Amino acid sequence: MSTAPAPKINLLDELQTALAHGTVARRVETLRRVTDLFLHAVDDYSDEQIDLFDDVFHCLMRHIETSAKVMLSNRLAPVAKAPPQTARTLAFDDLIEVAAPMLAQSERLTDDMLIASARSKSQAHLLAISGRRNLSGAVTDALIAHGNGEVLQRTASNPGASFTEDGYRDLLTHAERDEGIAVCLGSRPSIPRHHFLKLIARASASVRARLAEAHPERAADIAAAVTAVTKQAATAPEAISAATEIAHGLVQLLHDDGRLDEQEIHKFASAGKFDETNAAIACLAKVPVSLAETMMVESHTEGILILAKVSELSWPTVKLIIEMRDKVTGRPVADLDETRQTYERLRLSTAQQVLRFHKMQEATAPKPKL
Repeated sequence: MSTAPAPKINLLDELQTALAHGTVARRVETLRRVTDLFLHAVDDYSDEQIDLFDDVFHCLMRHIETSAKVMLSNRLAPVAKAPPQTARTLAFDDLIEVAAPMLAQSERLTDDMLIASARSKSQAHLLAISGRRNLSGAVTDALIAHGNGEVLQRTASNPGASFTEDGYRDLLTHAERDEGIAVCLGSRPSIPRHHFLKLIARASASVRARLAEAHPERAADIAAAVTAVTKQAATAPEAISAATEIAHGLVQLLHDDGRLDEQEIHKFASAGKFDETNAAIACLAKVPVSLAETMMVESHTEGILILAKVSELSWPTVKLIIEMRDKVTGRPVADLDETRQTYERLRLSTAQQVLRFHKMQEATAPKPKL
């Protein structure tokens, strides 16, 4: 591949003259010409040549007005090989008109840069970041921690955004106070199943109505959650994400091969894998996954203790499951000493009887209309 020539000497001479003696208009024209030259063969420039352009742009940016910086930011933002220091300088400009194009588009900005901007700049800067094509969990954590309602709504609506478990929990907390955030969060196709159930269980009637109108395929889930918290929502396959289906399928394969045991459940819970843990307990307790999910999510610890006792799990594994469930659902941490004593006193026959009652309720409950 041919290597593009470095910027012409006469242009660099012109730059020196423009900086030393030129008017603002001449500096802006020089900036335009340098930008044209850079964009003309950007894919062919070596790293050394891009560094040279970086130095040139930095010299010019110290001597130009805001409108010229805005022009430069708009032209360089979509360019993957934009001069890195120039991209960073523009992105960290206090004026949002200058920073926004870079914050919203530039691939030169690292997660650390975006997080630093989210922590130190204005809400307008955060709003620009929230619209990027891809957002990592670390960046969305920063946006959720420092953003206002508008930023959180746009972040939750961004299909390219990833969220950590902490991020989802914090968004759910904001969603309880802000219906706009609740609707954006509930509309995400990739929202984990247990977070969707928790959102619907706590949502207002108007939020449920808006979600049902915008997403008729989930109307049955939402309507059922109104009358039975999350119980019937767990029965509708339409709302189960692809990731959840894969998790359930993996557990079923382990069970069919005779390899599903307490050790596997311990591994799932240790890794914070709610769907796998829930499906595994359902297999060992011989109940539908939807019923196990309801008992895991709705009750404080009673449901888990019943399922675990029927599955004949030891207390260390039960403790791990409770801690995992509390973490992913944001529940207050259970009193584990008292819970352990309750579990040790619970008889297998009693747990089996209570579970039969839950299964009967599940079987006789009215199904959501499709």
